[in-house]
Parts: sequence; structure tokens; C-alpha cells
Amino acid sequence: MRKKELIELLNKNFPLKSLGQNFLIKESILRKISSFAEIKEDDFILEIGAGFGNLTKELAKKAKKVLAIEKDKRMVNLAKEFLKDFKNVEILNEDVLKIDLSRLNLQKGYKVVGNLPYYISKPVIQKFLKIKEKPSLMIFLVQKEVAQRICAKAQKTNFLALFVQFYANAKILDYVKKDYFWPRPKVDGAILKIEPLKNGYQKIINPEIFFKVLKAGFSHPRKKLINNLTVSLRRNKIELEKVFSKIGINPNSRAENLSLHLWIKLTKELFG
Repeated sequence: MRKKELIELLNKNFPLKSLGQNFLIKESILRKISSFAEIKEDDFILEIGAGFGNLTKELAKKAKKVLAIEKDKRMVNLAKEFLKDFKNVEILNEDVLKIDLSRLNLQKGYKVVGNLPYYISKPVIQKFLKIKEKPSLMIFLVQKEVAQRICAKAQKTNFLALFVQFYANAKILDYVKKDYFWPRPKVDGAILKIEPLKNGYQKIINPEIFFKVLKAGFSHPRKKLINNLTVSLRRNKIELEKVFSKIGINPNSRAENLSLHLWIKLTKELFG
């Protein structure tokens, strides 16, 4: 489908601002995303936010099965027509944030691919990292700032980055100009690779306790970490200073200054 015809089609099915719909219309980027997913002929692909199916098509050319989830019923109807020649595609009119993933019969080693609107980027990533049967690989097109936030390292890190690091390795593979979307968003995009760890840190520390400490530390990001922990965890400040000294944390540090490994050490010292 030519770009002009595509935009005319999308104009007739006006994107919904409430769903954050910005469709990628640059074919070379669609192919690049598919390539980054490293799809083999026996792969099972779960696509999030199929839209009218242009990325779905690229995935279906290589994969054994593509199960696409799309919340907008209008787009589901368009996608079914657009992809009618692909027998290895199934499209579900569902909300990925509400759907019970266990009922999808996802094949072991499945991969997740999608163009994620801003408002669901964080919850979608967290959902797939928290489930027992994690995907082997996730390739997402997200806002540039979201990708950079997820890939932030110590000294300027954040809760989401540390959450992802706890379960996976994350890397920005490429940037995508805002001109390649319709309607044109205000910011550029980024292609993000998230590869869940086979032996994540949940093997050595209880995630519930770890994230309790992490949330306490980031409760007031601009304040000193030790003050946040004193209040949120109801700990004695003098005892916390001793713990900080023992594991090498500067008492003036903020939550953003600590690496994942220091957070794990801190949690072990506080809760054993």
C-alpha cells in the first residue's frame, strides 16, 4: 500500500487520542523492527497494539504464528481485511493491560513486539517481566524519552530502570524520527530491546521485599535516600548510617545514585 493510500485510509479511521494512536508508516522501519526481533520460522510472536496490521504483516512473513492484540475494534476490522491473505495471523480485540495472559496458550520462548503508546509503555513492560512464563525477547517501539529512562544507569537512574534491570537486559537499538508516524507525534521514537534474564535476581532476593525498599527510596526522589528510608521504612537513622558505611553508600546519596547491585546489598542488609 502506497503512503498516500495509507494516510487516506487512516484519515477515514481517525486515530483516537485517548488511545495514543500514532501509526508507523515508514516501511523500512517496519522491516527493521521485524529484523531486530530475530524471527525464526518456528517462532510464536505476540504483537501488542496491531493497529491496522502493517507491522503484523512484516512479522507474519517470517514467523510460524502471530497473535496480535488490538484494543480498538475499528482497527481490528481494518487489520483483518489488510491481513486476510495471512493464515498464520490471529487478531484479538482485547486490552493488553486487562487480558489474562495465561489463557493465550503462549508457546515457550515466545517473543513480544509492539508499537506502544506512551501511557501503556511502563505497565506493559512491567506486566511481561513479572509473569512466570516470560518472553524470550521483547522489541518495542516507544517514545525516545521512555527508552532513555528505561536504559538509565547509576547516578541518574530511576525506579523503572531498576525494575527492568532486576529482570532483564535493556538496550536502545535505534531511534525513529517523528516524521515517520501518522499523525505526527511531538517527539521521536526509539526501538527498545528487552531480553529477560534466564537467572534473574529474584533467585537471590525476594522481589516483594526488594521493591518495597526501592519504592521507599524513590518516595521523594529529590531528597536524600537515607531520609526517605528513615521515614518510609521506619528505620533508625543512626542504624541506617552504619549500614550505608558498611556497604559503601555515601550518606548524601539520592536514590538515583545507586546501582542495582547496591540496592540489592542494601535490601539484604536491611531485611536479611
